[in-house]
Amino acid sequence: MSELNSKNSNVVKQPVPENAGQLSIVATPIGNLADISQRALQVLGSVDCILAEDTRHSKRLLNHYAIGTKLRSCHEHNEDSMVNWVAAQLDDGLNLALISDAGTPLISDPGFVLVRALRSQGYDIVAVPGPSSIIAALSIAGLPTDGFVYDGFLPSKSGARQVALAQYLNQPRTIVLLESSHRIKACLLDLVETLGPDRQIALGRELTKRFETLLAGSAQEVSDVLQSDDDQSRGEFVLMIAGVPEVQKEDAEVQQILRVLVAELPVKQAAAIAAKLSGKRKNEVYDMAQAIKEELNA
Repeated sequence: MSELNSKNSNVVKQPVPENAGQLSIVATPIGNLADISQRALQVLGSVDCILAEDTRHSKRLLNHYAIGTKLRSCHEHNEDSMVNWVAAQLDDGLNLALISDAGTPLISDPGFVLVRALRSQGYDIVAVPGPSSIIAALSIAGLPTDGFVYDGFLPSKSGARQVALAQYLNQPRTIVLLESSHRIKACLLDLVETLGPDRQIALGRELTKRFETLLAGSAQEVSDVLQSDDDQSRGEFVLMIAGVPEVQKEDAEVQQILRVLVAELPVKQAAAIAAKLSGKRKNEVYDMAQAIKEELNA
């Protein structure tokens, strides 16, 4: 194959040449180097260039497997400017791979800008799947996995973080978040404050690495462990929060309706309207309305 073309044109040629190369999105280990797939090794060893989030970090992985493929930086600060360069290489028939520092690229890692642009222009992009801290954590957490919400990192400041957490008060699916070592203690304190001390969570730390741990229990219990043991707040974290059972979610919605109605109407009338709107039994809704009325009058 020809040498890598360093030209960076402002206009990407269209249509894509028939003999254009392929871009492979390759998952790499999140800790244990043995977790890389045979296919990933084959691709990384055969492409003309590997786009890496941090070339120095990725060089250690490649050296471990005696892969001498050329590396080029591709990170969140230069992705836009890399699009045309990558397109030019593919136009010349060269094959490239994209990797992140760890795990599957684009999942809270760079690559989205590049993949979206090249995909829209018709280039061939394939996935070489493998490790993901999110899926690894879910597989051992003991929380429901038939549906989950992944929201990446929470805001760094407490006030904004509590606002973000509040959206999960009635979320029925398992919530998956990432957090850093210097914010995890404060994050759990905010979680207890916002979602309550009894909300069930699981916290995966340093997955597949030497000091891997998984703490599971109530938000208060897990928070207490971290507050009392500094070692448990070191490393990288996947935070999973149990969803609210549908019946509790429905009750919360009825209670929201009742709070409005009870403030304006007699309890019996408010309960009748709420029961009609929700489809729940009148007696059950009346008990809720009475409890809300007593709370408001307290």
